Amino acid sequence: MTVLSVNVNKIAVLRNSRGGSEPSVTAAAEAALRAGAGGITVHPRPDQRHIRPGDVRDLARLVAGRAEFNIEGNPFAPARGDYPGLLELVRETRPQQATLVPDGDGQITSDHGFDLARDAERLRPLVAGLKACGARVSLFMDAGAPGLELAAAIGADRIEIYTGPYAEAFAAGDPAAALALCARTAAEAQALGLGVNAGHDLSQANLGAFLHGVPGVLEVSIGHALVGEALYAGLDATVKAYLGIIAAAG
Repeated sequence: MTVLSVNVNKIAVLRNSRGGSEPSVTAAAEAALRAGAGGITVHPRPDQRHIRPGDVRDLARLVAGRAEFNIEGNPFAPARGDYPGLLELVRETRPQQATLVPDGDGQITSDHGFDLARDAERLRPLVAGLKACGARVSLFMDAGAPGLELAAAIGADRIEIYTGPYAEAFAAGDPAAALALCARTAAEAQALGLGVNAGHDLSQANLGAFLHGVPGVLEVSIGHALVGEALYAGLDATVKAYLGIIAAAG
C-alpha cells in the first residue's frame, strides 16, 4: 500500500514566524506517527526559512526504528552558515530516503523537476554519495519529462512526480489530461525499474482520484494541505483521514 509521509515544514514556518520553539516540529511529527503515518518528510533549505539543520537531527532521532525518514533538498546548493549541505546532513542523520529537488532561494516552493539532459551527469556523483550513506535516492520530476532512462542510468532508485499541475487541474474541474500524463510517466518509470513517489499540493480532495488513476505509487509526501486541514480537524484525525483515502484506493 502507498506510504503516507507527512511533511512537517509548515510547522516550522509557524514556529519561525514567532521565534522560540512552538509549535514543536518534533511534537507534530510524533502526533503524525502515532496516528499511523508511515514516514516523516523535511525539506531543509540553505536559507532556513522553515526546517533547520537542528530539526533534521532531532527528527532523525525521533523517527529512527519507527518509520521512514525522508530528507528533500537541492544537492547542488552549497553549505551556508550552519546549513552543512544536503549530502552532509544525510551523512549525519542516515535517512531511509533522500529526495533531490532543483529548487532555489527565489522559489516560494518547489515548482519544477530536474532537466536530466542538463543535470544527469552533475547528479551522478551526488546520487552515488547519497547511496553510500544508505539512502534510497528519488529525483523530483515533472509529469511528462523526457529522459527518465537517465535517472536509472545515474543510479536513482525512484522518481517523485511533481503533482502541482494535476492539483491545479483537479481544482479547475478538468484533471483528466494531467492525471493521464502522471500515469504515463509512472508507467515509464516503472518499466525502467524505478519506483514512483508523488507529491505537491495533494490533498484529501484530490488524493483518491490520483491514486486510482496512477497505479503503483509507493509513497506520497503531503504537508501544506495536510497541515492546513489539521488546523480545523486536528492532526490525528487528519492523518487518519488520509490513511483512509489511501486504503480505499487499494
